[in-house]
Amino acid sequence: MCKNCESKPVYEFTNKRKVCKQCFIRWFEKKFLYTIRKFNMVRNEDVIFHQDGKGFRAVVLSHLLDLFQTKAQVKIVHKSVRNAKIAHSTTLDLSAEFIITILIKGKLGREADPVIANVIKPLYLFLDKEVLLYAKLKKLKHSFWMPKRTFLDELECKHPELKWAIVNGYLGLNID
Repeated sequence: MCKNCESKPVYEFTNKRKVCKQCFIRWFEKKFLYTIRKFNMVRNEDVIFHQDGKGFRAVVLSHLLDLFQTKAQVKIVHKSVRNAKIAHSTTLDLSAEFIITILIKGKLGREADPVIANVIKPLYLFLDKEVLLYAKLKKLKHSFWMPKRTFLDELECKHPELKWAIVNGYLGLNID
């Protein structure tokens, strides 16, 4: 933690730890790389297809994939290529909503996994508010769109880390 974290915090975690702009960006990028590594999303020499979009999730994912390309031996393409891995900008918010929906419908399968065949979700462990803050701090141009408040958002105000608990519980299930 740096001195700026105490005087100029931009984000507060649920454990009340506050971080400044530089520390948040460093944490975000490290967590992005951790997510890719944890779920074995990419190997050396892989080609990753990402369709550019104007929403904040797509813009942040595109920026992070460009950063990742400089650190790893992968190629990022913006046109569909045969045998390429497809990067989706699915976040923790979207995953938790989807898991609740499939639980209600009674059709629990592997559709909400972070890796499904050749589809990867590198933003899988990030909340929408973290992705939006990263876009603002990095001054990434995106179409301003604030996600609608959902039932889970209302519950998370009273029960912090609810979305994380839903996704973590889902990942702990042995579904085959």
